[in-house]
Amino acid sequence: MDRPLVPIAIGPADPPPTLIEKAVVDNGGVVAELTEASGLIWVGTPGQFPDELPAGIEWVQLPAAGVEEWFASGVIAKHPKVLFTSAAGAFAASVAEHALMLLLAGVRYLPEHLRAGRWRQQDFIPHIGSLRGKTVTIVGAGGIGRALIPMLTPLGAHVIAVNRSGRAVTGPGIPDTIETIATENLARVWPRTDHVVIAAPATAATRHLIDADVLARLKPSSWVINIARGSLIDTDALVTALASGTIAGAGLDVTDPEPLPDGHPLWVLPNAIVTPHDSNPPQLRLAAFADHVGANVRLFADGKDLIAPIDPNLGY
Repeated sequence: MDRPLVPIAIGPADPPPTLIEKAVVDNGGVVAELTEASGLIWVGTPGQFPDELPAGIEWVQLPAAGVEEWFASGVIAKHPKVLFTSAAGAFAASVAEHALMLLLAGVRYLPEHLRAGRWRQQDFIPHIGSLRGKTVTIVGAGGIGRALIPMLTPLGAHVIAVNRSGRAVTGPGIPDTIETIATENLARVWPRTDHVVIAAPATAATRHLIDADVLARLKPSSWVINIARGSLIDTDALVTALASGTIAGAGLDVTDPEPLPDGHPLWVLPNAIVTPHDSNPPQLRLAAFADHVGANVRLFADGKDLIAPIDPNLGY
């Protein structure tokens, strides 16, 4: 006997995005009105979220990987009996690819090449490096980190993965040789680090994780890449480190403040690469989110643990 389909609401779009609706229907759900649903796929903003949910709602899927705005708005606190899941991991491949692009651009001295305007081979050659044999520390070895590791290791880089627990990072394409360090031991990592990729969630505990002290402990050849949230780096300290040559450069898809104002020093420093938070553009985001929705609808229908549950105590 076939199982009954699980009623899932999609909001606030009317009609809902076709890919999201298909993901629900293909994975054991049926699109239903909110009052009749047991799950809710939310494709809107925190400000659009209803103050009250019907008693039958057990689970809400949020559209974002970073959920600090959802905590700040009080949405999650207003519904303590509801399981919220984020989109963490859904966009990992696209963001990891962007992180690798920023890192390679820095190490290969691409910004100066693009600005050159003439043949300057002898000026550039001393500054061009490689990832081969270098240690790349990934702070926040969740979905993005696990996607980035298999991109780095074929290039000959040694990876140190930093996560909260210190448990070994595993997954498709991740070699057994990957070193995993608990966040509490992060200070021990900096002297061994050649380049840093920031991929951790934005919480009160991670604010200004990269500050003047950390930047001073890195090598003059180090590049710092941030594809997480701007608040994880002390922007003033970063500007000072870039201007003084304390580190080689920074590749930033996120900034603090964001959007980065016109005239900000990061726009003109020659060793800063800034992209406007477009590592996960809309034309790639919807399909990836639909895949994530489909996987969670199937798990919800089967009564199994969902992907990316949000822990209110941790803030992500």
